[in-house]
Amino acid sequence: MTIGLAMEFRDYYEVMGVARDATQDNIKRVYRKLARKYHPDVSDETDAEKRFKELGEAYAVLKDPKKRAAYDELGANWKDGQDFQPPPGWSEGFEFSGEGAGGFSGDGYGGGEQFSDFFETLFGQSRAGAGYTGRRDFNMHGEDRHARISIDLRDSYTGATRSITLHAPELTDDGHVVTRDRTLNVKIPKGIRDGQTIRLAGQGGPSIGDGKAGDLFLEVEFRPDDRYSVDGKHIYLDLPVAPWEAALGVTVTVPLPSGNVDLKIPAGSNQGSKLRLKGKGIPAKQPGDLYVVLDVKLPPAHSDKAKALYEKMSEEMPFNPRANL
Repeated sequence: MTIGLAMEFRDYYEVMGVARDATQDNIKRVYRKLARKYHPDVSDETDAEKRFKELGEAYAVLKDPKKRAAYDELGANWKDGQDFQPPPGWSEGFEFSGEGAGGFSGDGYGGGEQFSDFFETLFGQSRAGAGYTGRRDFNMHGEDRHARISIDLRDSYTGATRSITLHAPELTDDGHVVTRDRTLNVKIPKGIRDGQTIRLAGQGGPSIGDGKAGDLFLEVEFRPDDRYSVDGKHIYLDLPVAPWEAALGVTVTVPLPSGNVDLKIPAGSNQGSKLRLKGKGIPAKQPGDLYVVLDVKLPPAHSDKAKALYEKMSEEMPFNPRANL
């Protein structure tokens, strides 16, 4: 997930009036009490509707050990009085349950509320939907879980097997949340794109009775790489070139995620000229393309000799870059 703007941090513990080390049972009891107090249908409080929605959002996070653990990790980066901006990849490796964050099923209040931008930015719309609707008997299917992982762009070109560590929050016998790590060897399929999902059957939550374990869905994102930008299956590379290379033409070595290739730069190329390498994007039945965008770099005039060369060029090459203005 890309976080663009700073935002106001929401302290869900403060909203509910509970300590940060409160047990899950205590959080549930406090929510039930406050939800009765501020329910818009029965409350006389002037800000009842607003408080009820705030409580619902806070409870949606704190009632879920997985979301609560990720939120606690996030809160460690916040300082009072400062604009808050989640660090890149803050939630990577945390397992979230398939049960929706937004539901209040089993608690008797509300459900399906539209939460704040803060909530949606952190947990996403897809994790604020409806909860588990299957049969809750003694052979219950284990819950599906979701986590976000980062891979190198090269992994998509070649396919790979990577060892990843996931943080799986669990409840202790006394009702507190602890995080236990587990390591999995994950096969990265060739051609996977940013935002696509890898399904690991049976690696989600455990079942009850003879039911099947849930599945684990890993959402893939590419690690930032200063050389490349990604647009679906297409890749863009800004290639620095000297002015004489662009003007006269040259063959240069270009680094691709799949390995180096020789590229002929046509004579008379300009700043921003785009050269297409067909089929050199992310592999697929119909592979993407790789676009090389020329970035003409001017050598600095740091010496008398360099300055003299620029002066000679200005005399012998009459050129007005503003002629069309």
